[in-house]
Amino acid sequence: MDAKDDAPAEENGGGDRFPIVVRSVALAVVAGCASLWLLDWAAEVFIPVLLGLMFSYALSPIVDRLQAWHIPRVIGAAVLLVSIIGGTVAAMYSMEDDANALIESLPDTAQKIRQALRPQTHTPDSAIANMQAAATQIEQAAADTAAPKPPSGGVTRVQIEQPRFDIQEHLWSGTLGLVALLGQATVVLFVTFFLLASGDTFRRKMASIAGPTFRKKRITVEALDEITDQIKRYLLVQLLLSVLVGVATWAAFLWIGLAHAGVWGVMSGVLNLVPYFGAIAVTGGSALVGFVQFGEFQTALIVAGASLVIHSIVGYVLTPWLTGRASSMNPVVVFVGVLAWGWLWGIWGLLLGMPIMLAIKAVCDRVEELKPIGELLGE
Repeated sequence: MDAKDDAPAEENGGGDRFPIVVRSVALAVVAGCASLWLLDWAAEVFIPVLLGLMFSYALSPIVDRLQAWHIPRVIGAAVLLVSIIGGTVAAMYSMEDDANALIESLPDTAQKIRQALRPQTHTPDSAIANMQAAATQIEQAAADTAAPKPPSGGVTRVQIEQPRFDIQEHLWSGTLGLVALLGQATVVLFVTFFLLASGDTFRRKMASIAGPTFRKKRITVEALDEITDQIKRYLLVQLLLSVLVGVATWAAFLWIGLAHAGVWGVMSGVLNLVPYFGAIAVTGGSALVGFVQFGEFQTALIVAGASLVIHSIVGYVLTPWLTGRASSMNPVVVFVGVLAWGWLWGIWGLLLGMPIMLAIKAVCDRVEELKPIGELLGE
């Protein structure tokens, strides 16, 4: 009798757990949607802070070395950032002539591309040209037949015209965008400086507020150390690969004879930091410039092929191998995750997606309730 009474109780207990699971899943979905909305709404705050945090991870070893030489962190961080900004400005100034020449060639580039794409009319006796002319005449005749007759009751015909291209409006909007970009860059600079100057202050504060037990503090410190090591290794790999791409692109374009090969090398190295988009931009742009310079599609394909081969070798051979050695991330999850962050934040999401996922994995690997997520992100 007791056994019969216990069986329904177990069944009811299992049934009671099912609504709890559904409720938990629903709450997780709602929390995820709310988090996405918050990340999108506050992107102008999150992106500069995360960029400053990533730069501080990359530059902190240099500031630590300066501190070991008895230079205060504040002075070391300031000198380092001023040196980086000065070196960047000097490099841009040294390449000013090539960059200006490349920009000045853009109108000629557009004109030559338009002429190349314009249908040729010097061979009217060809079959394709005759068929095109006949189709044009038939289309014109049909348009004249179907055209509405002018109204006879004095009704005015209204025709909507598209607004003309206003260069002043576009220059004004571009100026506003440049001012906003400079403002964001200034925020990133100050965030990087304060993080470098503070040293391990935030690490100690995070450990102190993690919880009263020694175990929670130890887990927090281990997670922070893992995040620091993973991001530093990832940034070092990306820096080496970008330098390799830039040098290889410069050498290949110089051998082909493409003008302003140095500018293209720098652009390739910088845009290599942006996954997927950078390689497409450099390959397409160099192909157009090569076509304009040489006037042949074959040479333009050679230029595009050289860029594509360099980015393919680096992107599909060296990057997975070096990134796999630096971090144990699942390539499929990395690909989907980077695309998701790119969808959320655009180019900045593509740039920050990998470091964010490295930080998430380091936390999930050490929190018992989040270990399934860490297992999903890992290899």
